[in-house]
Amino acid sequence: MKNIILILFIGVTLVSCETDECNEIYVESKIERVDSNNYKFNIEPLIDAMILVESEGNDSAYCKKEEAVGCLQIRPIMLKECNRVLELQNSNKRYKLRDRWSREKSIEIFHIINQYHNKDATYEEIARFWNGGPKWAEKSGTKRYWWKVRRKLKKLSEENEEYSSDWFAQI
Repeated sequence: MKNIILILFIGVTLVSCETDECNEIYVESKIERVDSNNYKFNIEPLIDAMILVESEGNDSAYCKKEEAVGCLQIRPIMLKECNRVLELQNSNKRYKLRDRWSREKSIEIFHIINQYHNKDATYEEIARFWNGGPKWAEKSGTKRYWWKVRRKLKKLSEENEEYSSDWFAQI
């Protein structure tokens, strides 16, 4: 994964699909380069782990029950919130439902959410927010989601030298 990703600084609310049934953006608003230095830690392993949990790495994953789409299983409510925030920020940009099928755009949305909602959050807080939305702390199911993500992080750290730091070994 690239160390530098283009993102917008906006926010979105989302919930992901974790049931067994779930198997052309032009940005007119301000774009800034964000790298790992904008986080307290390397965020890329978390994104990779969440993609594995959400879709097993499948960019074409679709959960009909929740209308969740793409590698990060983005739901329509997320786009509605994203567009609301863009409007609040006086941006002319609006996301469309079809944008969820793009891995690049899904990861961009992930970064947007974290820059808006989770500035100083831990891996666990970021993952649980992604899964449960703004009230993630009240939802016990987000703990189970975090455990799944944590297992994937451990596996990634064992398989990838880039991710195998002391911190990942302690997860």
